[in-house]
Amino acid sequence: MSETLKPDAMLEEQNIASTAEQAVNAATNEEVAVVTETAEATSEVTESPVSDECASEVAAAVKQVTRGEIVERLQAIAGSNDALNCKSEVEQLKVQFYKLRSIEIDAARKDFVAEGGDAAVFIPENDALEADFKEAMNVIKEKRSAWLQQQAAEQQANYEAKLAVIEELKEMVAKAEQGAPAVNDFKALQTRWKEIKNVPQEKVNDLWKQYQQLVEQFYDMLKLNIEFREYDFKKNLEIKSRICDAAEALLIEKDIVSASRQLQQLHAEFRDAGPVSPELRESIWARFKAASTAINKRHQAHFEEKKDKERENLEKKTAICEAIEQIAFDELTSYQAWNDKTQEVLDLQVKWKEIGFAPQKMNLKIFERFRAACDEFFSRKSDFFKNVKASLADNLEHKRQLCEAAEQLKDSEDWKETAEKLSALQKEWRSIGAIPQKYSDSLWKRFIGACDYFFERRNKATSSQRSVELENLKQKREIIAALKAIDASAAAEEQESKVASLTKEWNKVGHVPFKDKDKLYKEYKQTLDAIYERLQISANERKLSEFRSNIAKSGDNLNRERERLIRQYEAMKTEIKTYENNLGFLSASNKKGASLVDVMHQKVEKLKADAEVILKKIRLVEEEMEK
Repeated sequence: MSETLKPDAMLEEQNIASTAEQAVNAATNEEVAVVTETAEATSEVTESPVSDECASEVAAAVKQVTRGEIVERLQAIAGSNDALNCKSEVEQLKVQFYKLRSIEIDAARKDFVAEGGDAAVFIPENDALEADFKEAMNVIKEKRSAWLQQQAAEQQANYEAKLAVIEELKEMVAKAEQGAPAVNDFKALQTRWKEIKNVPQEKVNDLWKQYQQLVEQFYDMLKLNIEFREYDFKKNLEIKSRICDAAEALLIEKDIVSASRQLQQLHAEFRDAGPVSPELRESIWARFKAASTAINKRHQAHFEEKKDKERENLEKKTAICEAIEQIAFDELTSYQAWNDKTQEVLDLQVKWKEIGFAPQKMNLKIFERFRAACDEFFSRKSDFFKNVKASLADNLEHKRQLCEAAEQLKDSEDWKETAEKLSALQKEWRSIGAIPQKYSDSLWKRFIGACDYFFERRNKATSSQRSVELENLKQKREIIAALKAIDASAAAEEQESKVASLTKEWNKVGHVPFKDKDKLYKEYKQTLDAIYERLQISANERKLSEFRSNIAKSGDNLNRERERLIRQYEAMKTEIKTYENNLGFLSASNKKGASLVDVMHQKVEKLKADAEVILKKIRLVEEEMEK
């Protein structure tokens, strides 16, 4: 191919050479490197096996469908090739399916409450559509997996085919060094190369470098005339300049993911465009690379920010799971405790819904953990209320029987024996636990009404005894006043002596009017409790002072003393917990008479005070051991 070529032959050779020139992606190693940079920066995009052709048509349609229609659509996708093209639609249908399920559950809960049910014990029915939904999703997943495997096999075959082209190209270049280049054969190889589709991503750069170097060598051997070469360089410069303009325009694109995808296409176009004149190659490449780098940095920053937000969401959701999982069910021994804790769980569920997605690989796992924790809580609550409901029903029946017994006795004129029987019934009434709230007042009025009816009849029949009871009432009020007047600053022994004397007088005084009995006894007991508490504090301080003096003389026995006190303290804590658990099942609704609940409360307070003294003794021993 010298300057003596004929015009037709020269034109033919120029056309062939131009084709060869366009097959070259770049004239320098830097132009090859851009392939790697683009692939790395857009790895998240290229991992998707197919572009989603359905994404632009999905959003508005999905919002209007029912869960049954969602399952039908997923089944239709699973049975067709759309499973490979509608990834975004499938994901949105999945999200919408669970959102609609949540709406159904909320609606069912409201209906349940409207019919008189307790929202706290509501349990949704099993979802009949979920099995079909999961089956369709599994079919789609399997199809996509099979497609990816097929693509990997095809890419490997394409890779081997391109290696074969490179080997033939090496032989062609070797022959061209010894004689005239076989342009037509070179053009055929270029066509074969372009017809071979995708190869494994990690093989792209190395494969392209080999091919480019061989094409460049062959191209140089064509020794085209300078005018044609300059024309081709100029044309390629115009193409690459337009590509640079397009890349720089993407710097202000709001959709960062879309900008990254468009940049990939621009890289392919840049690679397919032929080389420019040597003196401009570096500058045009630097311009395109600068725009690519800026876009890739925006793309990377976008996904880093997204990942940071997802990690933050995961931490928040994990904290919610831990809060529910750490609920101490043993401490929930009353209606109010369960209702308060239920509100806390419901508030956490609302907070969960306000938090965005967690990282994809953890999103489903953290949701399953959250759902398991909530299910465990509401299952435990349901069991508690079932047990309490059974207990309430038994107590209700028992108290109804007492009402009937009191009503059978109310017309009796055997005043003494009947009064004793009614008093026994009242004592038995107080020993019975709680009943449903809606029956509590009416049943109490029925029972106490029968008792009052009898005692009013007895009082009228025994009016002579009335004046005696009034005198007893006066004496007992004077005793209470005397107890209140005891000097708190007096010695403990003196106070205890006065209390013992006044208590003895109280026990000698006979009955008081029935309607005043409970109120008077309550005032008497509260006065004694206040005095005993005052004396107890003083006694505790005296005990601690004596104990402090004794342990200083204990020597090597301090460790054994500490262990003994610790065992005593732990035993008291166990006893306190037992009493407090029992208190949760007792009722203080009795309006007359001393309540068993009051007695147990006093026992608990006494135990707590004693436990506090033991704890202080342990600290005194530890301080002595450290000396």
